[in-house]
Amino acid sequence: MDVDVVNMFVLAGGTLVIPILAFFASFYMWPAAIIHVYNWYWRRRLGLQVVYSENRGYRFCYSYRGKPGPGRPSILMLHGFSANKDMWLPVAKFLPKHQHLLCVDMPGHEGTSRTDARDYSIEGQVKRIRQFVESVRLTKRPFHLVGTSMGGNVAGVYAARYPNDLCSVTLICPAGLPNESPFVERLRELEKDQELSGSLDPQGIPLIPSTPEEMEDMLKLCSFVRFKIPQQILQGLVDVRVPNNDFYRELFMEIVGEKSRHSLHENMHLITVPTQVIWGKHDQVVDVSGSSMLKEAVSGCQVDLLDNCGHSVVMERPRKTAQLIMDFINNQHNTGSGNSKKLS
Repeated sequence: MDVDVVNMFVLAGGTLVIPILAFFASFYMWPAAIIHVYNWYWRRRLGLQVVYSENRGYRFCYSYRGKPGPGRPSILMLHGFSANKDMWLPVAKFLPKHQHLLCVDMPGHEGTSRTDARDYSIEGQVKRIRQFVESVRLTKRPFHLVGTSMGGNVAGVYAARYPNDLCSVTLICPAGLPNESPFVERLRELEKDQELSGSLDPQGIPLIPSTPEEMEDMLKLCSFVRFKIPQQILQGLVDVRVPNNDFYRELFMEIVGEKSRHSLHENMHLITVPTQVIWGKHDQVVDVSGSSMLKEAVSGCQVDLLDNCGHSVVMERPRKTAQLIMDFINNQHNTGSGNSKKLS
């Protein structure tokens, strides 16, 4: 396992905590405040700066480290549903310090503009991420794109739409495929409960907790590793999320709708850049069978399956994830693949 007992990372909607913080939360700070302070501390320690980019009246918030350099691509990382740029902190810890790294808040999340449903569909998010790429001038040379869960869906469709932007792509437990899972079964149960209205009740979505108990259930759903999280920290995670729950519900209903639910599946045959897929074998949210679909559809697709790992790969196996990504990038560079695109 990559779980460090001293600096144990726990991800919940892009938030990182360690159990010892419960002591300070009890005596010195409100639980939600300690979450923000902890993320700030780790960004500082890892050398990540938070900046904003305005483009055509739209604001993007992102963290970055390093500068573009010859011979190695920049890496852009897209987080999952209801998370934010800080969810990548555990992985950034194990990436080379000199690596040019950007972690952006997805549309509507954290510091990035919150507009309307048009930007929340997968196609809408792809367009906004392309706008971000242009605004920070990542188009000057091909870069490596990484996405997980919802962000993996967006990354895959982006690779299909804008292949000339990329030298390669990594999809981590990506959504957007027609694969069954315990989570999908739960959604069907909710839909059955709403037969009279013919729609899903957004109040009962397992990925949008409103209480510490629901937060604990969500962590169990997303993670194979069972973390013992103090009540104060669970409350802090809820306090951070609850003000955004209406947005999360709107976003969720959009990405599971007819236009977005299977976006990656509908576009995966158009992906031509070197592609890596990383998946936890015990994923209960997006079933690991999706890796076989991608391997069959995308030429030369490399698949890495992780034992004793669930949906939250970046939380459960951050060191391994960083290693796999860098090995894949280096291999593409050393073999001269990536559609013969120059990185310098």
